[in-house]
Amino acid sequence: MQKHFTLPYDGGLIEKDLPAGILHSYEKIWTKVYPESRPASYAIADQIVAAINAHTGGLFRLGLTTGTTPTSLYNELARRHQAGEVSFRNVEVVSIDEYYPSSKDELQSRNHRLHEALLDRVDICKENIHIPDGTVPQEALTDYCIQFDAIARELDFLVIGVGEQGQVGFNEAGSNDKTRTRTVRLSYASRKRQSANFNHDLAATPDKAITLGISTMLSAKRIILMAWGEGKAEAVKAIAEGDIDPACPASFLQRHDHISFYVDESAASLLTRSVAPWLVGPCDWTPKFIRKAVVWLCQTVGKPILKLTEKDYLDNNLSELLEKVGSFNKINIDVFNDLQHTISGWPGGKPGADDNTRPVSAAPYPKTVLIFSPHPDDDVISMGGTFIRLVSQGHNVHVAYQTSGNVAVADDFVLQQLDAAHELGFADKFQEIKEIIDNKVPGEPEPRKLLDIKGAIRRSEARGAVRSFGLDENANVHFLNLPFYESGGIKKMPRTQADVDIIKNLICSLKPHMIFMAGDLADPHGTHRVCTEAALTALEQLKAEDHPWLADTHVWLYRGAWMEWELGRVDMAVPLSPGEVIKKRHAIFRHISQKDIVPFPGEDSREFWQRAEDRTQNTARLYDQLGMAEYQAIEVFLKLF
Repeated sequence: MQKHFTLPYDGGLIEKDLPAGILHSYEKIWTKVYPESRPASYAIADQIVAAINAHTGGLFRLGLTTGTTPTSLYNELARRHQAGEVSFRNVEVVSIDEYYPSSKDELQSRNHRLHEALLDRVDICKENIHIPDGTVPQEALTDYCIQFDAIARELDFLVIGVGEQGQVGFNEAGSNDKTRTRTVRLSYASRKRQSANFNHDLAATPDKAITLGISTMLSAKRIILMAWGEGKAEAVKAIAEGDIDPACPASFLQRHDHISFYVDESAASLLTRSVAPWLVGPCDWTPKFIRKAVVWLCQTVGKPILKLTEKDYLDNNLSELLEKVGSFNKINIDVFNDLQHTISGWPGGKPGADDNTRPVSAAPYPKTVLIFSPHPDDDVISMGGTFIRLVSQGHNVHVAYQTSGNVAVADDFVLQQLDAAHELGFADKFQEIKEIIDNKVPGEPEPRKLLDIKGAIRRSEARGAVRSFGLDENANVHFLNLPFYESGGIKKMPRTQADVDIIKNLICSLKPHMIFMAGDLADPHGTHRVCTEAALTALEQLKAEDHPWLADTHVWLYRGAWMEWELGRVDMAVPLSPGEVIKKRHAIFRHISQKDIVPFPGEDSREFWQRAEDRTQNTARLYDQLGMAEYQAIEVFLKLF
């Protein structure tokens, strides 16, 4: 089984023997939290298989979702079918939505994706498959939706993945609990999100869809909701703990009597039992968990650490912590010192210094440092200031770009570069490449010749960025081009041992003392997670091979442009001067293809450099508000081992 990345345990709610009513006391939909998506999917598969096998008297009617959320669930259901644990011969499947217009033969269609993910892998009868038909003439759509709604009502079991804004199916903000199966017009924001399935070509993305309504979903006898990754955390909190609100359509499902919500730890990160477990029940008070509680208390009462009073602790349900430690004064001083000791201007260790309270040892100096960057700009966006500091302080720093990042270059940008080359008399490939671009088919992999040019652009930008702050672009820059990424489209290939071996070879050749890698959990199937899991698997295999130098190798995790580590988890905080912030910004600017018109900007219109600066400056403000020194910006890291 492939290594799946989860964060180390740092204390928290003691759930063993805790009555369910207490555990779920803040939840309007009882939520089951798992370390990551796969065990959660296995648990859902248990429920589905048991329900199918126990069903008697006709077809078992199963409603299914599409997208990336159910990927591991469908893989598990297919595996169990192949193992003879369940048959779909007496199962009737109803899919919850489809693009309109859309043909079932189109690779992007829900029909195609559901067949590919599950239906073609099990023994279901074709006549028992009901997926909305995206080819129905527009004048017949209303009658068709009425007919489909009759099929979709009163399902025995309905499995739904929720969107980042609490969507279910194509029920967007503004939907209500009276809606039935219908055609909906997709908003610009929705089409922008869905365009990921159409090579981010908005013009090729349908502007309408057919979807089951909230009323139709509520008619099911049993419902399971699913959500994975940090990107779903706000939606999970709103659905499970918030009020019913048309702005979050899934919240209407709180009205169902037989509903469960399955999430991973990342998606559950904003639930009360994750944010403030002491409000729910007894806790395991590790040092980092105590720090988490004190930081939360400071932010709740608006005070720095050393101004907290006993009354602050008692009024905010932290009496158990006082009972454990015995003195609020001791808690304040210990946490203040603990947090202060995370701050270091020497991320590779300060030579000759007393390092008893420093996050990184003084020796050896200089250290060999390896920075893994999933895409060719994650290094400077996520930890550019620390990168610059490590180089300037004399360490032997190497950066490894794990993927080519080729699909993130816009076609227009390619043509612009070719036009400049032609003007300078270097080559005349403009028309040839333009014809390749013009003949691209939405949804199909990009032509290899075009991808090679885009990859070359990303490599040149990465070299320019590190060259700007003095790194040797020839000896210290490594482009790994991991094979899993090279699908030519948004959907990547499975990670294999070939990816791991490339990383193992580099680590063995460098024998680094420090390794930095991405700790993003926002997307359980995303490139950052896959790259990190490949690197961790490589280290695991190297440890099994008994390399003695690995005993001195430590792994540090950074976050991306959107998210930051909560202060309760931080092991090292590297303060940046105003000059270093500018130097980092200029390094990010070297990635010109990602500037201004970003191919995949999501809902955040800020450029990457703006996101990075806002994130690190906000971290500096949080440290300042807790009573620490005031800095321009701070980059923070978690030590994995």
